[in-house]
Amino acid sequence: MTHTHIALKELQRDTRVLLIGITGGIASGKSTVADMLEELGAPAIDFDVIARKVVEPGKEAWKEIVDYFGPDVLQKDGTLDRKKLSSIIFHDKKKREVLERITHPRIIEEFIGDVYEIRHKNPEVIIQAVIPLLYEVGLQHLVHKVIVVYIPQDKQIERLVKRDNISREEAARILEAQLPIDQKANRADFVIHNERSLAHTRKQVSALWETLRSVQKERLKGENR
Repeated sequence: MTHTHIALKELQRDTRVLLIGITGGIASGKSTVADMLEELGAPAIDFDVIARKVVEPGKEAWKEIVDYFGPDVLQKDGTLDRKKLSSIIFHDKKKREVLERITHPRIIEEFIGDVYEIRHKNPEVIIQAVIPLLYEVGLQHLVHKVIVVYIPQDKQIERLVKRDNISREEAARILEAQLPIDQKANRADFVIHNERSLAHTRKQVSALWETLRSVQKERLKGENR
């Protein structure tokens, strides 16, 4: 068993810390909900930020990616051309799996390190892991509870078209690469509906925060029984 697996098991057994996964579909508003929860006291670890960190020029993951995909996936400054790389793996499942094998163990290792750092400052903390492709990549085991930020698929397309200035057809193709939002909602422990006003979303998030604090208290009680 690797050091990462041992550390993860230790975190999962720690009843003082509650790890929650924030996920949803593209353009569903995950960052909005994560920001609201952070304001209430739940520090956030963003997997998109970690994913960029582990492939910085010179790092082991960066070297392995360049060895496999070739120097064409680099920009002039030596950083990865994420758009080009995404285009390659979008059309090739085998290459996508190779990229995942290179990056995912390092991302998880960074995540665990971040959790330990936060826990050291506050032993009884609720930590949110913002993981866009949580279900697609199978990372449910990293957290105790999963929250899906939900908007209907037609709203997703509408927001994606506006945000990225792309056609509806292109937006629909992007969504096809992800698990449908309704399936994610059905698998979640909690769902935040984000298709209406910010005030409506904030009200749900405030109620969810109280629920999460209750869940954490129950976990602590279980340890003391």
